[in-house]
Amino acid sequence: MTQRVLVVDDDADIRAFLALTLDLAGFEVLEAGDGIQALERARGGGPDLVLLDIMMPRLDGMQTLRRLRDDARTSHLPVVMMTARDQREDTLQGLDAGADDYITKPFDTDVLLARVRAALRRADQQRSLNPLSGLPGNERILTELGERLERDEPFALLYVDLDQFKPFNDHYGFLRGDEALRAVGDLLRTVARDLGDEDTFVGHVGGDDFVVILPPDLAEPVAEAVCEHFDALAPTLYDPDDRAAGSIEVPDRRGVPQRYGLLSLSIGVATTTRRDYAHVGEVVTIATEMKRYAKTRGRGRSTYAVDRRRDGEEPIDLEVELP
Repeated sequence: MTQRVLVVDDDADIRAFLALTLDLAGFEVLEAGDGIQALERARGGGPDLVLLDIMMPRLDGMQTLRRLRDDARTSHLPVVMMTARDQREDTLQGLDAGADDYITKPFDTDVLLARVRAALRRADQQRSLNPLSGLPGNERILTELGERLERDEPFALLYVDLDQFKPFNDHYGFLRGDEALRAVGDLLRTVARDLGDEDTFVGHVGGDDFVVILPPDLAEPVAEAVCEHFDALAPTLYDPDDRAAGSIEVPDRRGVPQRYGLLSLSIGVATTTRRDYAHVGEVVTIATEMKRYAKTRGRGRSTYAVDRRRDGEEPIDLEVELP
């Protein structure tokens, strides 16, 4: 997969030089002329690294860096700062604000490319990204949940499961199965970007399981939108005949043909609104329970179930919200 670098500099000539250098080295290049544009591109364009100039109008590099680090959608991005001033205080200020590396103008292209590649390697190791979806993996998810619990920060965990995935994978093969998983990841990213806030986090546990961590008041709007959009998307993942039939025929373990409906999502929602959690395992357990409950209510459509119990209450009369 081609890695994308966002080049942020108010000098068009420098952007053109960097774009050509990076393009020849095999990178896809995004451009921004100031910090405001950089934030917009970083949140919406999905770069893998940001090359960020310090001296810019509207929003300078240091301010931009701090906003990137404060936003859950961009906090993971490696940032290499650029400046024409080779001064120690600039280096220290940038590194202290969260920059991953620093390079001065004029550029030695070999050094520039070496530092970009090194920053990308370090970021991949630190983030433990799922190689299929490009989303943060299980280790990063647990860290994110643990940090929010430690800060006593209100949040909701959406545990998203792709139903009927095994027969789909058996019927179409793993390449089509991988496409379906990437489609779920992309959809979650899109909904989180459009309806979430700077604290919204999307991760890929592995296989057909994903998570979204976000403020409690955004949990149901996001879950509802995910269900609605996925049910519109799911038929497009099938061949025309199967799409028209609304199902596929796949042999079971005994070789007996069985019919399976189209892919759908089951989402379990656990929040801190009505109960306290002592550790991450408790949050995951509740979200998993609600996900299983949602599976019993889907009837071929994507659905979600929200835990509305308080501490100590038995799991009765659980409410399911349908999109």
